[in-house]
Amino acid sequence: MTWTVPNLLTMLRLLAAPGLAVMFLYFNRPWADWFALLLFVGAAITDWFDGYLARSWKQTTRLGAMLDPIADKAMVVIALMVIVGYSSMSPWLVLPATMILFREVFVAGLREYLGDTAGTLKVTQLAKWKTTAQMVAIAVLFAQGVFEHYFGSECLGAVISGHAGLWLLWLAAALTLASGIDYLRKAVPHLKD
Repeated sequence: MTWTVPNLLTMLRLLAAPGLAVMFLYFNRPWADWFALLLFVGAAITDWFDGYLARSWKQTTRLGAMLDPIADKAMVVIALMVIVGYSSMSPWLVLPATMILFREVFVAGLREYLGDTAGTLKVTQLAKWKTTAQMVAIAVLFAQGVFEHYFGSECLGAVISGHAGLWLLWLAAALTLASGIDYLRKAVPHLKD
């Protein structure tokens, strides 16, 4: 196991994922919203840095290649769980969150099933856009909680971040489904016994 700076950043992101839920267990709102927003944005930034540093310093490792998508998925899944759990359970929020969660589990299952041939499911540019869209949407939705608790749900910041967050989440869900279909298309030839 090689512990490089990029791998340590990835590991920190992986450990930060459950911290999102912990913020809401141990802090009252709006502090929980603030801490979750800061933790999530900080972790999302390390996602970019760990990949950039690994490539530029030529420190790409099998450990990093395995942990990076797990950390991304853990951040997204736990953040969506918290956001949906603290929302009004609006179908406009639950449906795209469900689509995202389904795709993440489905593609992970495809990779597990394919084993050594999973190289056919390497990360694509579309998958990178998907991850970026998910991270931005989730950060905006966490910001909505901050605005609502400080200024009320009718304040302009809460309304704008709420609507923008939902639109971004739907965009992320569309990109998520498109990348899932792309991975399924690539996996189909390998699914025959």
